[in-house]
Amino acid sequence: MSNKLTSRADDYSKWYNELVGRADLAEHSDVRGCMIIKPYGFAIWENMKDVLDAKFKETGHSNAYFPLFIPKSFLSKEANHVDGFAKECAVVTHYRLKNGENGEGVIVDPDAKLEEELIVRPTSETIIWNSYKNWIQSYRDLPILINQWANVVRWEMRTRLFLRTTEFLWQEGHTAHATKAEAIEEAEKMLDVYTDFVENYMAMPVIRGYKSESERFAGADETYCIEAMMQDTKALQAGTSHFLGQNFAKAFDVKYADKEGKLEHVWATSWGVSTRLMGALIMTHSDDEGLVLPPRIAPIHVVIVPIFKTDEEREAIATKSAELINKFKALGIRVKFDDDDNRRPGWKFAEYEMKGVPVRIAIGPRDLAAGNVELARRDTKEKSVVSMEGIDQYVKTLLDEIQLNLLDKAKAFREANIHQVDTYEEFKLQLEAKGGFYLVHWDGTKETEEKIKQETQATIRCIPLDTPNEEGKCMVTGKPSSRRVIIAKAY
Repeated sequence: MSNKLTSRADDYSKWYNELVGRADLAEHSDVRGCMIIKPYGFAIWENMKDVLDAKFKETGHSNAYFPLFIPKSFLSKEANHVDGFAKECAVVTHYRLKNGENGEGVIVDPDAKLEEELIVRPTSETIIWNSYKNWIQSYRDLPILINQWANVVRWEMRTRLFLRTTEFLWQEGHTAHATKAEAIEEAEKMLDVYTDFVENYMAMPVIRGYKSESERFAGADETYCIEAMMQDTKALQAGTSHFLGQNFAKAFDVKYADKEGKLEHVWATSWGVSTRLMGALIMTHSDDEGLVLPPRIAPIHVVIVPIFKTDEEREAIATKSAELINKFKALGIRVKFDDDDNRRPGWKFAEYEMKGVPVRIAIGPRDLAAGNVELARRDTKEKSVVSMEGIDQYVKTLLDEIQLNLLDKAKAFREANIHQVDTYEEFKLQLEAKGGFYLVHWDGTKETEEKIKQETQATIRCIPLDTPNEEGKCMVTGKPSSRRVIIAKAY
């Protein structure tokens, strides 16, 4: 733990990769493009998952599970969908291995070719809507509000832990509705759920918006999104919610009989977030000393490090610490007591700083005698001497303060790096010089969008939902524009 991380200013990408490894979050596997999420990293993901799962259930959704494998013919039924995912699909063609004749190990048995190839799930709309066809007959069967926690595979040539891997974990909601209005309301509701979670638990401010036609989910009529700014001022798409119209219902012939007995196609949504949120969490809050975690999703809120020389001192500190731990746990504070005598206190301090534990408490013989502890908070690195009396309530309040401070800090950084420009030349100069998000006028055409992308590597991240319409002229073509969009370089 003595070697420092590469600084963010020197090499942001290298800093990120080093931090993921040194904080013991994840590592590359021997399967190309796939990652191993280590226990500490998975504990953070589990906390995220638990909060989101509760929110889904509060809004009426139930969990289910659908197959990992999708018949190729299913993917072919919705034209835009297959076009969007065709280049990323892993395909199963055989179902058996056998020993090679020349002793070269196992080989694919050429006689075990599948009659129809199976696609390893890149997303589940097709397999789920094929099932909904059997579940839905009348308006009484609607709405269907299903969520699935699963893994998916999208073949990636260039990977980065958490941000872009061939296999990743996520949740995907899939809902069916009787009317267009109900489906749109559902898609917007789930965007609000994501916004609440990301801002109030991850302490990561986001901009709510919807995607341009070119950036929509394959097969959607509308894609809503939340976009976050990382510390290198690049954008990261933190969650999406899709209004699918009747596209999948028509592709799989899913109809319901309304109250008059008339058959109508069902309206649909899908929505999801993934382990990419782990990458967003790292890049929003962490510093050159390591991970910084918002308390509401931190696996450990408080670590207590005893400092002792004799067995007598160790026992006395352990006894007092046990009292404090019981008080912390009674308030829902997750606490760890690290009395491992194979590591020096200084090593432990560096380790828990690297792992982003929000509060560190050190107790030595003098502290014990005085009835105090030394307390350090991870977000500001401030240290203070705190009385053991009432420390449980003190820490509970402090954790709330840390949570709010991280959100406020991230908001201030984002606001300082959002720029409004009106000319293409100004946009290109500023983007190259300082990065950031740009509020600009766009004429709404794919041609202009593609020109910007090709010439600057920046994309239209979203059309903001929470900003008013504003008449202007496209910064590229000078054609009329009714509102500004956000353009940025992105992960």
